[in-house]
Amino acid sequence: MKLGYIGLGKMGFNMVERLLEKHHEVVAFDQNAETMKEIMNRGARSTETLVSLVAALSSPRLIWIMVPHQAVDGVLNELGPLLSAGDTVVDGGNSPYKESIRRATELGARGIDFLDAGVSGGPAGARNGACFMVGGRKAVFQKFEALFRDLSVPDGYGYLGKAGAGHFVKMVHNGIEYGMMQSLAEGFAIMKASDFGLDLAAIADLYNHQSVIESRLVGWLASAFVQYGEDLTDISGSAGQSGEGMWTVAAGKELGVPAPAIQDALDFRIASRNNPSYTGKLISAMRNQFGGHDVKVKK
Repeated sequence: MKLGYIGLGKMGFNMVERLLEKHHEVVAFDQNAETMKEIMNRGARSTETLVSLVAALSSPRLIWIMVPHQAVDGVLNELGPLLSAGDTVVDGGNSPYKESIRRATELGARGIDFLDAGVSGGPAGARNGACFMVGGRKAVFQKFEALFRDLSVPDGYGYLGKAGAGHFVKMVHNGIEYGMMQSLAEGFAIMKASDFGLDLAAIADLYNHQSVIESRLVGWLASAFVQYGEDLTDISGSAGQSGEGMWTVAAGKELGVPAPAIQDALDFRIASRNNPSYTGKLISAMRNQFGGHDVKVKK
């Protein structure tokens, strides 16, 4: 397929590399000139403006947006007037699902289709195959299903329902992730505080050999211990959060579904800004491993 791609951050750049590897033709745009040069060297065509990006695509166009959720409306405000009926926009970022519903409605009024694609797997997944959760009109999903198949790991994509469903499911995924990371961090913090002199890196590796809690998160924790040492000295004890846990808790309240584990995990991260701890270091270390987040202690 030939598509336009807007946003070449950690996720976007890696995803475009994978698209090129799968023999798709990509016309890319990013405000960072150096990044544009790099993606050109990988085989993408670069453009200096959204006007030239749209002009480089023949109708009906497919354009993938991979920018922070706060920037999506700005991109669509500039991009929207350039598009025509029959074109399709995919938002692959972590956007609030209600915003995706609104955007699908607004674009749909002009005959432009919109797919919301939640993406899990971090930068490594974007490069080597991620998990995709897609919402929008089913016929539109089916039209571009081969694209999602090429971007995902085997069986790692799915159509979940009407507009907003993809970002809703990804939001809940991230909320669950908060709770899982919190419990792992608390458990390992308890073990470190014991008087057994435990080798936490060895325990993380042991847990990841057919124990009930075997998981990618445990594997990333083991990798963090190897990279930074058991004390995680260079890792911040203030655990960051990018919003999805908060959105999940809010959705639970709206739907009348309690989510105390996710709420507690969210509250811990917020409190850790002014109360850093080893538990916070463990959460930060995992975020660094799977998401490439900058979590080192500021010096």
